[in-house]
Amino acid sequence: MPEYRRPRVLSPLREHLRDTFWFAPTAGLVCVIVLWGAAATVDAAIVDYLRERRAYDEIGDLTAIAEDAKTIVTTVSQAMMTFIGVVFSISLVAVQMASGQLTPRVVRIFVRSRISKLTLTVFLSTFLFSLLVMTSYESETDPERITAVPLVQSVVTLLLVGLSLLLFIAYVTTTLRLMQVGPVVDRITREALTVLRRQSAGGPEAAVLPPETGRVVHRGRSGVLRDVNVSRLVRLARRQDVVLRLMPRIGDYVVPGTPVLAVHGGRAPGPGGVWSAMSASVSVGMDRTFHQDVALGLRQLVDIALRAMSSAVNDPTTAVQCLDRIVQFLAAVAPRPLGTVLHRDRRGAVRLVQDVPGWDDLVDLGFAELRAHAVDSAQVTRRMLAGIDDLLLLAPEGRREPLLRHRALLEQAVERAVAQPADRVFALEPDRQGIGRSGTQGIRR
Repeated sequence: MPEYRRPRVLSPLREHLRDTFWFAPTAGLVCVIVLWGAAATVDAAIVDYLRERRAYDEIGDLTAIAEDAKTIVTTVSQAMMTFIGVVFSISLVAVQMASGQLTPRVVRIFVRSRISKLTLTVFLSTFLFSLLVMTSYESETDPERITAVPLVQSVVTLLLVGLSLLLFIAYVTTTLRLMQVGPVVDRITREALTVLRRQSAGGPEAAVLPPETGRVVHRGRSGVLRDVNVSRLVRLARRQDVVLRLMPRIGDYVVPGTPVLAVHGGRAPGPGGVWSAMSASVSVGMDRTFHQDVALGLRQLVDIALRAMSSAVNDPTTAVQCLDRIVQFLAAVAPRPLGTVLHRDRRGAVRLVQDVPGWDDLVDLGFAELRAHAVDSAQVTRRMLAGIDDLLLLAPEGRREPLLRHRALLEQAVERAVAQPADRVFALEPDRQGIGRSGTQGIRR
């Protein structure tokens, strides 16, 4: 039986919120209003305590300190919004340059970046908190009639300013790294490997399903199948005593009326109710996401490498860096069971059947397009041959055929495209650095 990991209930919602840029700042603004209310309450309690003890001199001292801090708070409230606009305008320009150099899909790295969201949240929170503090200052100067002194609020404002400065340094560092090839492809690879570890293991055997009794069609807008709420579908299938089969793969483009779930066994649910709940458990959006899409990371690495090898860019070193990560990902996939994933309920009964990319699919995705464009660069062909040879050492016997096929096709393409025999020999010499060391770097097949 393939290994099965029960999905977290909030996992789809969590991933969808990570793909937005509004949730974290909005939650931060709500929290800062609560924080301001708590700080104002503490300030009022301090004044009430001193008034009960008739410590009017102390109240006057606190008022003087707060008046001195008022200048800082006023300056912060005036400068913070301008600072936010300048910082994020420059950052968006940097992200645009990175998307033009690498691939437009790197924008999602910026959107999902925790440091980007945290920085914007703290900046906006500091601005809002300073405005709220300004409303707490009183025009009354008589210590006996003052109801609150915003001393704690002023201290919190200064702490938020200090935190903003620290986050600004971290944010600039992170944004600059988005403009470098190495950190970007490393981030993509790490996210792809995270999805791979999180996904339930598949198997080559198809599940024995009862006869099909109905289908659930997509009723929403057209778009890419981003993910499905596995735990909810398993629960609905158990209640109806049926088995559901996800018909499109994650990443497929679906249009209204496309069947997305096949119902096997039991009694097919009628329109509305359970039928609508099943359809709502399938999430469709404009772009693919990393949540359940194993092949998305590989797709992005190939896109970056293809752009690097284009005549307009002509950057084979970037293509080699992408090949390093492609080989790393395929090496992690090589020993892993792939194929149909069976999602089970608490009793072990199969309730949802999902088709995931197989080994041949991933190998073709990683090498087919690159192989067709690599013949003009000896650096890329040498690195690809070395990577295929390394994978041949790691892959089980039954998974060597697609690797050998791509190796043979690459050799044939180089022999047709390169006229000089010496150049052909050089281009077909495996080298893990592309053009780094002489001598065989892999095992020739």
